[in-house]
Amino acid sequence: MIEPETPPAAGQSRGTEGSLRARVRSAVFWRSGSQIVAQMIAWAATFLVIRMLDPADYGLFAMATMVVVFLGLFEGFGFASSLIQREEITREDIRQVFGVLILLSLGLAAAQLMLAPLAAAYFREPEVATLLRVQVLLHLTTPFIALPFALLSRELEYRKQAFANLAASIAGAATALTLALLGFGVWTLVYAPIVLFAVKAAGLTYAARSLIWPSFRFKGAGAMIGFGGALTVTQIFWFLQSQSDVFIAGRAFDVHLLGLYTTSLFLVQILVSKFVPPLNDVAFAAYSRMHREEKPIAPAFANAARLIMTIALPFYFGLAITAEPLIATILGEQWLETIPIVHLLAMAMPFMTLQILFAPATNSSGKPWIATRVNMAGAAIMATGFVIGAQFGIIGMAWAWIFAFPILTAVTMIFSMPAFELKLTDLLLAILPSLAASLAMAGIVIGVDSQLPVMTPASRLGWLVATGIFSYGALLWLFARDLVAELWQLVRHREPAFG
Repeated sequence: MIEPETPPAAGQSRGTEGSLRARVRSAVFWRSGSQIVAQMIAWAATFLVIRMLDPADYGLFAMATMVVVFLGLFEGFGFASSLIQREEITREDIRQVFGVLILLSLGLAAAQLMLAPLAAAYFREPEVATLLRVQVLLHLTTPFIALPFALLSRELEYRKQAFANLAASIAGAATALTLALLGFGVWTLVYAPIVLFAVKAAGLTYAARSLIWPSFRFKGAGAMIGFGGALTVTQIFWFLQSQSDVFIAGRAFDVHLLGLYTTSLFLVQILVSKFVPPLNDVAFAAYSRMHREEKPIAPAFANAARLIMTIALPFYFGLAITAEPLIATILGEQWLETIPIVHLLAMAMPFMTLQILFAPATNSSGKPWIATRVNMAGAAIMATGFVIGAQFGIIGMAWAWIFAFPILTAVTMIFSMPAFELKLTDLLLAILPSLAASLAMAGIVIGVDSQLPVMTPASRLGWLVATGIFSYGALLWLFARDLVAELWQLVRHREPAFG
């Protein structure tokens, strides 16, 4: 291993080029912009793969992935994040974090090998154990992703991350398409992420020059371990909140029904799981810098929520309305059973989008226990909802999202807003224009749909999407022109969403 002469984040900023606002602007552009390009590549491959695979393949994969995700909570991203939040870090801090990450990844790989037969027995699917044994490779890439990601994020250096993410997406998409065409079935879903993570690890490590000698002496690492430990506890409860549906449904239903449910969830969570987390990465770094400089976070949070919900609300309302022609056009006939599930789940996603925006603000304020409390509440609320919903089949699982997530969002707001002095009225006023325009847009699209003649699903989808885009844009232009101008400035990289 070659130690870099100067680590990217050794407590010194890289000059004084531009203000924090300019650096956040650049970070948003590279982090979200690269994510859009990477996801366009991933989506193209994913939807082609979905058309070639069977729902049962996705059901098996979901069962195995639940175990991988659970163990992934202990991979140490929270310890690496301590490098972002702290005001100053030393080279020894970096080496200690790397040492923690390596020990955790090896331990988790061993744990997954031991848990594989138990998971297969619980789900009553022997092949789950074989999948898990191969997916052990995912854990071994973590140290080479988490550490360089933290170092680059601390400096709001997302340009280099962008190229690594793009290369990884291309490699993963190419692997998935090749294996699906060759008839690998469920193994397509296993090998493609392994290739993606390996390429991402190599790219980020090179970009951050972070391949240094790890330190396994943890004297003086109490603050790092405390911060990382708090985030890890938070993530455990997040797992109980987000994976309890698969845990319950995987035992209650067969792999076909589970595949229908998880694929529906994947479709409706495209925005909230693929685009919002990159923005949250930038937000955490930006809010952390504001906190260190004693600048108020609340105005930046309200502005970020305003802009994100301006995109999220019409997307989800439109998805709920166009579920039928969308599924028929993109996924194919073998997935038509997902239409009522997608319709219901899409209505819950605006609440989820808003809810996950709060954690970066509270964590960057040095109060990670707030997110822990939120996720504890979320684990109880969502798990209870899924237990009840499972009694009514897969559709009941979808209804659980509609009833439970608004409650969780309200709890999140109650716990989180006082931490950075955000007023409820400021948040509501920030979201109101896009909410009103989205509701009106939905009414217009439903009206147009009722008047359309019989046509192919693709043609119907095209008419409805065009109607939605035009009507939503016109409504914002007429009644919220300042919001349109702000979005345009963001697209042209003149103003950041945060700060």
